[in-house]
Amino acid sequence: MDVELRCPACSGYYKSPILLPCSHNICLSCAQSIQVCGQASASVYCEQTPLNEFDYPEADRVSEADSGISFGASSAGSSSSSGGGHLQNDSLRVICPQCHRTIYLDDRGVKSFPRNKILETITDKYVQTRHPGPMEAKKCQMCETSPFDAKFYCEQCEVSYCEGCQKTCHPARGPLAKHSLILATKTQGKVRPPNPGPSTCTEHIDENLSMYCMLCKLPVCYLCLQEGKHMNHEVKALGAMSKTQKTEMSQALTSLTEKAKQAKYFLGSLKKTCETINECAIDFEASLVAKFDEMITIIQRRKEDLLLQVTREKEFKIKMVKNHMNQCSAKLRQTTGLLEFCIEVMKEPDAAAFLLFSSTLNQRVGNIEASWDKEMILHGRVTPEFDLTLDSDSTITALSLLNFKEMKVPDSPIVIPEECSVENNSVTIAWQPHPSSWVEGYVLEIDDGKSGEFREVYCGKETICTVDGLHFDSTYNARIKAYNHAGEGDYSETICLQTAEVAWFQLDPRTTHADIIFSNDNMTVTCSSYDDRVVMGNVGFSKGVHYWEITIDRYDNHPDPAFGVARYDTTKEMMLGKDDKSWSMYIDNNRSWFIHKNVHADRAEGGICVGSVIGVLLDLNRRTLTFFVNDQRQGPIAFKDLQGVFFPAISLNRNVQVTVHSGLELPPDLDTY
Repeated sequence: MDVELRCPACSGYYKSPILLPCSHNICLSCAQSIQVCGQASASVYCEQTPLNEFDYPEADRVSEADSGISFGASSAGSSSSSGGGHLQNDSLRVICPQCHRTIYLDDRGVKSFPRNKILETITDKYVQTRHPGPMEAKKCQMCETSPFDAKFYCEQCEVSYCEGCQKTCHPARGPLAKHSLILATKTQGKVRPPNPGPSTCTEHIDENLSMYCMLCKLPVCYLCLQEGKHMNHEVKALGAMSKTQKTEMSQALTSLTEKAKQAKYFLGSLKKTCETINECAIDFEASLVAKFDEMITIIQRRKEDLLLQVTREKEFKIKMVKNHMNQCSAKLRQTTGLLEFCIEVMKEPDAAAFLLFSSTLNQRVGNIEASWDKEMILHGRVTPEFDLTLDSDSTITALSLLNFKEMKVPDSPIVIPEECSVENNSVTIAWQPHPSSWVEGYVLEIDDGKSGEFREVYCGKETICTVDGLHFDSTYNARIKAYNHAGEGDYSETICLQTAEVAWFQLDPRTTHADIIFSNDNMTVTCSSYDDRVVMGNVGFSKGVHYWEITIDRYDNHPDPAFGVARYDTTKEMMLGKDDKSWSMYIDNNRSWFIHKNVHADRAEGGICVGSVIGVLLDLNRRTLTFFVNDQRQGPIAFKDLQGVFFPAISLNRNVQVTVHSGLELPPDLDTY
């Protein structure tokens, strides 16, 4: 705690620390040295740190009714109360060296601030323990003149005695017999500082602090309550308040201690992690060196093989050239010998003898000349160049790109529950990768809402996904796994999402005929055509029980609007129910009919007018469709054996305007319908 015991102004240990209104401490001498007076100094500081009344707590503000200065010093508001918001030229102020707040003082200056005796005591103990002074012989505290060196120290009386004074003033008998006397030399550095006594009021020096002002958050004396600025403030007993504050601090320290333990254990685990990292690094470096040595060995072996192949190619070429040389030499010797022999024969002067032998020589010369081109090849049979090229480009490229490859499958992703949501029959799931994993993509799986098998609904790099078209009033389980080129990781924790019990929907302009006119956030519709046009809701139902109502806002010339359900691809240019993909009830001012595939059935008396309410009950548990007019069922159950996905639908013309109310509670006595 060395840093807690050093003054922010001088950086030394606190000496006579005082407590500023901003809750920071400073040495009394340091506060006196930074105390300033006059407008000039304040204006310089204000340029660096603009004053703001909202920077000061209530305890530091002074109203016109206050007779003094809160906490022994006034705030920025005190000088503005009489000066129209301008600083007074003769005002004393001090600037906190830690938070740079400007604190205005009264005539006593910084001496009006309370002494922080606890901090002073702790600092003295700390300095005495950590930085003990030179060993000095303690003197007897009972000698009247020229005290002798102390020989004994009483731990109960906290008094040092010489041998004579101990026998006289502190004999080992009576009530003093139980006191513990030790050698004075053993008390060096251990003597407790003298008790400073009870704290006194900074406003009334002779009065002890006895109460605690709840408004100003300060200890006060009884005079402060009777005639000072704390008059009529709520106060509590000093001891009770101290006990309460110590209890609160103890609880806070307990929680903080637990956090500190966790941090200590975590730091220990980090230290072990460092050691593990070093061990893993050594093992990995060894394996890396081994792999490079293996590659070097393979390259060296391949080098030797290719050099051997070059040597064989060289020996083959040289052998071919030498054979060619031998053949040419033999032919040349034969030809040269015949030439020399023929020349000598031509020197014979006897014509008869020459002619007797010349025909044979001419024949031999002709044969040699005829076979010359075949037997005497005057161009090389092999080239001196090697017809070999080392294909090293791909290998060099691979070596230059040689790098580490992630060989570990990613850890399971982390689901973010606070970012997951449900709207009607759609769920949005958000997640994030594990901090230590490298991920190429994710796979999101969801079950069937009945705790059945999971199925894949998304595969990609995004970390948020919305799944539409689920069943209402169902609980879905979702999980995510991450993958990279090394494989797929484990699944995340399963998150459960409950779809809405009843559906809230709007009428959908995207799937509606162009003649339909929307208003009221797509909940009110009419038509610009005299022909019937179909408008559908933006939510489809495949499970559960759903009920919605339609209010008749305008009804002119007795048209026949139709209300019911339809498939997504129903015809939009004629009355609802005339094709095989819609089921409806159409109604005028007197009666109604059910219609599907243009087949009319179950005429019922009772019509509609402005203000009438049409109710539609789609029970997909029973696979039925029922209609209501003004809270009364209109005819029997309209349609049965409904299967698939159905969208709320209405058909109307320009003579009708209606408003849809979705997400309603089911009608009472549902079992009777």
